[in-house]
Amino acid sequence: MGKPLGDDLRRKLLFAYDQGEGTLEALAGRFLVSVGWAKKISAARKRTGQAERVPHKPGRKPRVGAEQQKLVISWVTSQPDLTLVEIQAKLQTEAGITLGVPRVWRLLKKLNLRLKKSRSTPPNATPKPTKNGAKSLSRQSVRSRRNA
Repeated sequence: MGKPLGDDLRRKLLFAYDQGEGTLEALAGRFLVSVGWAKKISAARKRTGQAERVPHKPGRKPRVGAEQQKLVISWVTSQPDLTLVEIQAKLQTEAGITLGVPRVWRLLKKLNLRLKKSRSTPPNATPKPTKNGAKSLSRQSVRSRRNA
């Protein structure tokens, strides 16, 4: 893919067109550019109001600005046992930003914030696996208990 033509060429072609030195087709031949490109930059200038190229910024645009990031940091530092859903609800009500739970998680990771685990939560009900990999007898299915 070729490099984009410079802003100086864009400005010169559009200036000549504004001065009435010819049509876009004639000016494209004079400046050694394609007619399509001349029409494209003329239409872009009508749309945006500027002769320069708009810089290309690929990727997702952040929904959470610096102000909202400061809010999230203050929430988590003042109350470290907030859950992702609680942070999501606070963002919705106080900042007016709708984010999914995974996006909230990525936001916290980006801000280098960790959610503190509460020691009052009950332990996991899933039994730990045995050392040799044998199946536990306590978790037999109803069908296997009937056959035994």
